[in-house]
Amino acid sequence: MQVVLASIHPFPSPQAVPLAAACLKAALSENVSLSSRVAVSLAATTLGQPRQAFLEEILALNPDAIGFSIYAWNRAECLEMAAALRLLRPAAILFAGGPEASADAERILSGASLDFIITGEGEATFVEAMARLSECSPVDGLQGIALMRQGSFQSLPRPAQPNPGRFPSPYLSGTLIPGEGDGALWELSRGCSFACEFCFDHKGHAGVRYFPEERITRELQVFAKQKVTQVFVLDSTFNLDIKRAKKILQLIRKAAPHIHFHFEVRSEFIDAELADLFTQITCSLQIGLQSADPLVQQNVGRVFNREDFSSRIGMLNETGAIFGFDLIYGLPGDSLSGFRRSLDFALSLYPNHLDIFPLAVLPGTRLAERADELGLVRKDTAPYTVISSPTFPPADMVIAARLAAACDIFYSRGKAVAWFNSVLQALHLSPSALLGEFALWFAGQQEVRGEDQLNDGQIRQLQRRFLHELFTEKNRQKLVPLVHDLVDYHYYYAAALLSPLPDLPTDRELERTDLLRQPLVLSSSAILARFNYEIIDILEAGEVNLREFAGCFKPCGSFAVIYPRGDDVFTESLIEPYYLLLQHLGSGKPAGDILPLPGLDAEEAISFLEFAAAEGIVTICS
Repeated sequence: MQVVLASIHPFPSPQAVPLAAACLKAALSENVSLSSRVAVSLAATTLGQPRQAFLEEILALNPDAIGFSIYAWNRAECLEMAAALRLLRPAAILFAGGPEASADAERILSGASLDFIITGEGEATFVEAMARLSECSPVDGLQGIALMRQGSFQSLPRPAQPNPGRFPSPYLSGTLIPGEGDGALWELSRGCSFACEFCFDHKGHAGVRYFPEERITRELQVFAKQKVTQVFVLDSTFNLDIKRAKKILQLIRKAAPHIHFHFEVRSEFIDAELADLFTQITCSLQIGLQSADPLVQQNVGRVFNREDFSSRIGMLNETGAIFGFDLIYGLPGDSLSGFRRSLDFALSLYPNHLDIFPLAVLPGTRLAERADELGLVRKDTAPYTVISSPTFPPADMVIAARLAAACDIFYSRGKAVAWFNSVLQALHLSPSALLGEFALWFAGQQEVRGEDQLNDGQIRQLQRRFLHELFTEKNRQKLVPLVHDLVDYHYYYAAALLSPLPDLPTDRELERTDLLRQPLVLSSSAILARFNYEIIDILEAGEVNLREFAGCFKPCGSFAVIYPRGDDVFTESLIEPYYLLLQHLGSGKPAGDILPLPGLDAEEAISFLEFAAAEGIVTICS
């Protein structure tokens, strides 16, 4: 019997990993008797790819059964493909699983070409269902199966496995083998101890079930060996068990310090030691703020203490941890003015980014059960977003969406965290007011086709133009050169931080190399930059008070090279001849042949080039 498990990811990314399907395949492969009768293949694509090509890929595997992992983002595509497969291969068994299928099984089965749905945690149910099908027996009556019989919906829940470690690891079994440079999805636990009404992570089993530490250790070793670049930890609250979280961070520090980890954490489980441990590895944190209004939080089953939240985020800022917040607009009891206050509160805490979404009333959640009672007008189909509520009319939802887009472009993608509050202070504006100004300005930029098409360089130019106009309008044009320096520097810094490190020469190699006789090039990771003010003065000022700084320093101009070294980024202020020398490297000529241009003599040029080569600023042409 041939089974194909099909995954449709939202877009190509390091997160486009068919983990759910791989878990099912690994579970079946562990059953030696069954795996001799049932062969499982994985197939994956992304939204927007030609559907016919994916259908042909599936059919080429000659499947007897085909299963889809259904999420809110791919529900329509999965069901359309199932309908096409029903016509192309009518004898095949078609089934589905995943969060969306589990939460809305009856509606999906009522209008789809599916034979059944695996609800909830799928490993045990999948193995039992495939065993039945391999013997030409129906799956009726199995726990974890939902189906329609004579127009009647039938579903028998399966209790979640108390010890998820009993399921085999797709990474340790070889079902999933990440390649060098790939990303990985990593489960450290399953379930959730909280009951937020807009989420169903807590459904099916009370509390959190942890995978054993021995498995976690071995999976981490696989990631390190395979040179995975990013790992996305899927736990709803990584730091719920703070002692366990600290132990895992210490393990990561030893085994995989150069992999970037993404964690979802709760603020109330952060202490000073944990904050410090986050900075000892390469990672970023996502924190679900959702709203800064305790009453709005209470309306969806959450508790929020503003002072405690600020205090614990302060611990992250003190250590330099990288973190962002989630915000939701349109929650019951929220309003446009309330959303603006939440935005102001969030941005006052210096997050590296904000992810802002309209409320989605997901099937299967407590909020979906209460939506009509609460007056939530929403879309009936995915993504189920709220259109309006009694306190958030449609026009205000549109304004909130524009604010969210402005924040994404100007603040998050624009890497504005280091200078944003300095700009606000100089203009006497709140965060939401500044973003509102940018939203209106951005809407009037005819040459900008769409925010999704903007690259980092274009966003930087938009920031510069907008701030120039805004500061001029507010009679603060004297501060524009300093503002431009801040925008430019942090753009360059971020670019250098993401650049691959060059191979550095050894001291022996440098001693044996005549750098003036060699064609040299500026390393791809090094960035030459010019500034209006002396850049070192700006950096030493910390969080710059624009008016005070401009009153103390003159825009005398400066040159710099910004480059990565180890886990950090260095900024070296340059005299103009050194800047010109670096600028003219790469012509194919030996460095000594271009010395007359910057006006350097050989001795000082050699000293500078030795430093530049040792730091990875320049490399020798091969």
